[in-house]
This record gives sequence, C-alpha cells and structure tokens, in this order.
Amino acid sequence: MARQLIFISGGVRSGKSSFAEELAADIANLTNGRLHYIAAGQASDNEMDLRIKRHQEDRANSGYEWKTWEQPTELTKLSTSFQHGDIILLDCLTTLLNNEFFRGNSLNDPEYQYEVMYEIKEGIIQILSQCHTLIVVSNEVLNDPLGNNELVMAYGKTLGELHQFVTSLADQAYLVEAGIPLQMKGGQVT
Repeated sequence: MARQLIFISGGVRSGKSSFAEELAADIANLTNGRLHYIAAGQASDNEMDLRIKRHQEDRANSGYEWKTWEQPTELTKLSTSFQHGDIILLDCLTTLLNNEFFRGNSLNDPEYQYEVMYEIKEGIIQILSQCHTLIVVSNEVLNDPLGNNELVMAYGKTLGELHQFVTSLADQAYLVEAGIPLQMKGGQVT
C-alpha cells in the first residue's frame, strides 16, 4: 500500500482547509480508508472559537464520517492511533508550531526552538508511517516582512524550515489562492 504525504499551504481564509477536506474525502472514497482530522487549534479568543466551530460544522455536514483528534501539542502522542488505510488531515502546521513554541518557557533559546521543530518533524514522520495518506495544511505567513522582533523571526525561520521539510517528503504540494489550488509538486493522487 502506497503511503503519501500531501502539503497544502495558502493565506488565511484562502480555502486551503476546504480543499484539504475535499481531497481527503476523495482519497477515502478511492481507497475505502477512514477519515481522521487532527485539530491543532485551541479556542484562545472569540474569533478562533468561531473558526473551530465552522470547521467542525463543515466536517459534520460533509456527508463523511470524520474521527477528530484535538491535539494542539505533542503530535507524536497520536502516532500509534492510526491504521495503514487511514486518511489523516492535520490542520494546521502553523497553529501547531505556535502552540509548541509558547508551551515552554525558553522561547528565545535556539536549542528549545530546534527541539520544537524536531518534535513536530518526528510526529509527522511517525504518523505518515502509520497511514495511507497524511495531508498537512499550513498558512503562508512568510510573504510579509517579519520585522525586527527576535521571537517572530525565530518563529518564521522555524516555520520556513518545517515547510521545506514537509515539502521535501511530500508526493504533492499545493498553494491555494482565492479558493483555487495550484499544484506546485507531484502528480495524480493515489
């Protein structure tokens, strides 16, 4: 059974999550796989709470059965939760990184930043080894200047490295702009 990783990025409200959910459902139809959703978001304010509820409603109304895993940190804890035929959607890498960054007390420590990145990479590798397809969604936040804030620059650098890592493993990569997915890497979904 082929394992595949699909990376989907785009700006805020670009339609990347909807595209990812549709793609996951299409793959599940082709392979008869079970759908899983790893939700990294936490309701930290009213806007985020509304976004989480909208995503939950979208999945509930999709006509597909999704198993949702609320996992804002420590992605590796889920690595044994899946079977080889499963289709897994991780939404989203930027939120996961944010949660991991601010979980610790050593935000400005380069060693801590490396540990956070390593743990996320390890979680992705472990989950990918246990499923048919892993779809990773992330925000494109690196197109704007990061300013002179040391922490923001460290976050941007780490996110950029994670994007390159995921894309290097990916069979397919998409950039979603205004609801239109542009395929940047790969071919046909299997």
